[in-house]
Amino acid sequence: MARAACFPTEDREKVRRALLNLFPEGEVEEHEDVIIVRTESGERLRQLIIDHHIRDTARSMMLCGRSGRVSSFKLNKQVAYVNKISFVEGSPALGAIDIEIEDEDIDAAIDYLAESTVEVRQ
Repeated sequence: MARAACFPTEDREKVRRALLNLFPEGEVEEHEDVIIVRTESGERLRQLIIDHHIRDTARSMMLCGRSGRVSSFKLNKQVAYVNKISFVEGSPALGAIDIEIEDEDIDAAIDYLAESTVEVRQ
């Protein structure tokens, strides 16, 4: 699930587009001050992570945000609007996109979305 607050000074369509750039197959729910996209697929997010060569950073953020069967993290809203990806820490003034990934095997989901580039030596 991806959720973004839509402030009165923002263009709702641009916020909606930012969310759909990350999850184009998602179902959109529009509320008064928030837009939510729900999907079962993270394929586009995975591809953006690979294309921008940030698999280890993405993996680290997802692992740090892991709790039970959920991983939560934030992405930059303006960067998502231009089909790119940038992780956010804290609460930026213009808000962020809150991402929650839920899976019975959250570690496997993280492995799929952001496979480690570090070789494990035995």
